[in-house]
Parts: sequence; C-alpha cells; structure tokens
Amino acid sequence: MDTRESLPAHHPAASGRGAADAIAGLSPEHANGVERALLAAEQRLDPFGVTTSVLNACAAWLAHPMELSRALAGWSDEYVALQQRLVRRAWGLPEEAADVGANRAVTRRNVDDPRFSDPVWSESPSWSILKDNYLLFTRRLQDMLFETPGLSEKSRRRAAFWVREWLNAMAPTNFFWSNPLAWQKFVDSHGESLLRGAALWADDLKAGTVRMVDEHAFTVGVDLALTPGRVVLRNRLLELIHYAPTTPTVFATPIVIVTPWINKYYILDLTPQKSLVRYLVAQGFSVFITSWKNPDAAMADVRFDDYLREGVDQAVTEALRISRAKQVHLVGYCIGGTLCATYMAWAKRQYAPDRMPVAHWTLLSTLTDFARPGDIDVFIDESSIAALEEMMARQGYLDGSQMSSSFRLLRSNSLIWHYVTHSYLYGEAPPAFDVLFWNVDCTRMPQAMHSFYLREMYLNNNLKKRDALTIAGQPIDLDRIDAPLYAVTAEDDHIAPWQQCYRIRKFINVAAPMRFVLSSSGHIFGIVNPVVNPPKRHFRVGVAARNDHVEHWLAHAVEHPGSWWEDWRDWLAPQCGERVAVTDDQAAPAAAAAADPSDAAPGRYVLER
Repeated sequence: MDTRESLPAHHPAASGRGAADAIAGLSPEHANGVERALLAAEQRLDPFGVTTSVLNACAAWLAHPMELSRALAGWSDEYVALQQRLVRRAWGLPEEAADVGANRAVTRRNVDDPRFSDPVWSESPSWSILKDNYLLFTRRLQDMLFETPGLSEKSRRRAAFWVREWLNAMAPTNFFWSNPLAWQKFVDSHGESLLRGAALWADDLKAGTVRMVDEHAFTVGVDLALTPGRVVLRNRLLELIHYAPTTPTVFATPIVIVTPWINKYYILDLTPQKSLVRYLVAQGFSVFITSWKNPDAAMADVRFDDYLREGVDQAVTEALRISRAKQVHLVGYCIGGTLCATYMAWAKRQYAPDRMPVAHWTLLSTLTDFARPGDIDVFIDESSIAALEEMMARQGYLDGSQMSSSFRLLRSNSLIWHYVTHSYLYGEAPPAFDVLFWNVDCTRMPQAMHSFYLREMYLNNNLKKRDALTIAGQPIDLDRIDAPLYAVTAEDDHIAPWQQCYRIRKFINVAAPMRFVLSSSGHIFGIVNPVVNPPKRHFRVGVAARNDHVEHWLAHAVEHPGSWWEDWRDWLAPQCGERVAVTDDQAAPAAAAAADPSDAAPGRYVLER
C-alpha cells in the first residue's frame, strides 16, 4: 500500500507533488525544511495544481517503467486496430471485421458526445478519421492519468481534470479548419458567419468572458420572478418575501424556503410556467422565501453564524408571526440546505422541545458530508483555499464571476467550448434563455463566511462530526435532528452528487423519517422540474431507513414518470396540517405591494449587481 494514501490531502507527498522524491537522501530536519519550502513555492506559483499535478503524474509514470510499458502497449494495440478499420473503410471494405477487442469502444459512434453528433462526423471518412483519433487519444490519456501508480486518488483526479481541460480546448470542433459544420455555414452564408463570429468575439473580449446568454433579454420583476408578494422582513443580509395566497384557505403550517446565496433566489420563481413558488401557492401553501443581499467589501466580516441567526432564524420567526403558526416547514436548496441542516441541529439546542420552530423539513440537492463533493474537489486543498483567502483578503469578498468561472470549468465542453464554437465559428448570437440568464446573474461571497465554509465544510468535513463545529454559540450535532425529512437529489448533479447527498440518512437521528427522491437531470433542472403533460422527466422515490445503503435504497425505490413536485405536494399536505382561513397578515402582500411598490416582490436586493 502506498503510504501517501494515508497522509492528509494537503500534504505535499499525499497530493503527489513530488516533494518526497525531491528531498530523497536528505536528513529529516533538512527534508522537512525543503518540503515546507516546496509547498510554499507551489502555493504561490501554482495553487490549483494546473501544471504541477500533471508534471507529478508524468514523473510517477517514469518512476514505474513496467506499468508504463504495459499502458503504452495497450494504447498501441488500440491505435493499430483503429488504423486497420480506417484503411478498410478507405478501400470500401466492411469495417466490422476490425471491430474487435479493445477497439470496440473506439469504433462506437459516440452518440453521447454532442460535439460530434452531426452525421458528417460518422458518414465522411476524412472527418471520421479525425474524430476517432481525437477520441481515442483523449480516452486513453484520461485512463492513464486515472491509473497513475504511486499517487493518491485525489492527485490522479486533479491531474486528469487539468489534462481534460486541455484536451477539451484542443477538440477539432473548436477550430475552423477542422470543423466541417463551420465550413458549411461559411459557404452557405457567403462568409457572413465568420464576420458575425468576429463581432461576437470582440463583444466577449470587451465583456471579459465567453457569454452564454443574451444578458439584456430579461428583466427581473418584468420577465422573471413574477409571483405576487411583498417583502415582510429586511435586514443587512436578506429580504424575506411572503407570497400572496391565491386560494381562500391555506395550510396552517407555512413553508420557509432558504435559497443558496451563491446565486439569486428567483431560480425557484423563474417564469410562471417554471416557478416552484407559484406551484406551491396554487396548491394552498403559505410560502416565504429568502432573497439574500449581494455583499460588498463592507460585509467582509459577515460570518456563517450571521447567516444562521440573521438569516434563517429571523426568517422563521417572522413567518411564524405572520402566519400565527407554532411551527414552519423549512426548505433548503444547495448551500441553503447545508445552512438549514446546521440550523436544525442548532435549534434543537437553542430552543426548548416545546418551542422548536420547525416541524419538518426538505433538502434540495444538499451536501452535509463533503468527503466526495464531486468535480469541485479538484479546487479543494490547502493551497487552493489559501490562494482564495488571499484573493478575498484583498477584495473583502469572492467575486461571483470568479466562482462562476470555476463552475464553468467543471463542465467546460457544455459551458465554454459549446459557446465558443457556436458564437465565433457559426456566428450565432447567445440565446435568450431564462436559466442561463439567472446563471450569469452572479452574487459575491463575504470573505469570513466563505473562508469558514470552504475550510470547515469542504476541507475538514466537520459538519457531519458531532460537536466539531460551534455555530452561533451552540455545538452542532446532526444526530439531534429527529424531524421528518424529504430529500431531493438529481441523477446528473455534478455539484452535489446524489449518492453523497443520500448520506445525511447516516447522520440525522435514527428516529427521523426520511423520504428520498432521485430526480432525472442535473443540479438545476432536477429541481426546477415543473409538472407538464406529457411528462418530460422522471424520478425515483422511496423511504430511506437509517441503515439502508444507497444501493439498497436504489434497488427498492419506485420510478415514476413526471415531476417530483406532485409527490412532494402529497407528502407535504398531511404534514402541514388542516387548511385554515387566510388571515389579514397573510392576505396583506398584494395590497401592501400595491401601496408601496418598492416593497413588492421581487424586492430590492435581487436587483443589486
């Protein structure tokens, strides 16, 4: 067993940074000094391991010549088989005869790769040769990096990630002379496509980013976030919006939705057809939602504790006052869900049992165990966080565009190179798409809060550990949470992998009932999943028992066509009690908003840039 596997992830040897080889033969005292110097240099020059991770992988392969020779032999066999297939095709002979063994995967039509979905990449021999060689090289190099001997798993993933970014950038679809569709559009448009592409490139250069969407296509409050309501609470961190009831009676227990503050809240009130908020109101629920302030340098010292006390706790208190209820149903999405999980454990210590303000709760694509947080793990280690902290110390916050760039790198083909190709080579202007408009409507992260979150949640993974964190004066122990939980995840979520989200079952109290949902699609469309006919998506649902492994749950979960919204409604209705007449305070949003338009939904904070 490689001893580096047991070292901390931030240790130079464990992260595969080559320090162990560089200091071989030195005395322990000198070795430790050199090791610290190498780590400090890397933190300064390459904190995210863009080059060092790849160089270390190369060094590791050179240090294992037998493994390297076997890997290259397998690579050679596949290339020979591929060339045989291409020669047979060039002579008009059947390709299937060469379609054997390891080459079988290479000769597939790669129908799952949208870059090469056009028939020309398969039907034209010359373009097929280019595509197949590129895909074989890409797959083989990635496989080698994931199998690098002598490196920790995280080091392999990081090296593979940065090489994949380079391979994605070098795809033949990204260049005019190696993209047949770009040629065709150039001919069909008599050169206009490239002229338009040059103008779009100049616009992107001025904007400082590859634009995904027409940023002037929508206006919040005019085209998006249209459900009627009013701001019922405003403090330095949030506005709490209460939506006007549309039914004569409402369920007695109100719903308080805590949105993520890494984006703006209106993803859950996008358009009337896609609005989860509007759906809930139409079903007779009294709905409140958090709209977080976009912090600036003056809020650098705002802490995670403040988001809990001045955010969730004040929102819950105000919702109870307006609805005259004893408890609320609490909903958290993404980082808002992590805050809600923390709040639930905090409230169990903060309040007497008969004063617990939350009766039951829902989590949407939420991590509470950060051991395997998905692709973002390549940015999480001591060097990376130290670099981010240094950047935030200068600014007082992490800028939304900087965070957005990191998330776009995680899916660079679909979130970067797709738009490079369509804008610059095809001359197609960015589309007017509501979800993408929301995605680029970025927010900032306060320095103190974000540093705490990165270190205590991602790096140290302390939320799952009993009493390892003290938040707002209370030790946090998720095992104290015994309220019924409805948890929703998404199959293709690369930000909060569903298997990792499921692990909250391990940490909340054994007596807590939990209904777990696995929706189709990803982090956004798995949640923004309106009821339509005929159904576009599907979901799996089932009860998650305390000792159920995720594979056991999956084997017994029942698949349904359509949206999980309807299943959630059916679960919520008995939880939220009897329906009661709408009180004056609950009916107030529409009238109050008409009297004071500045307090009408969507409020002021969401409009801040």
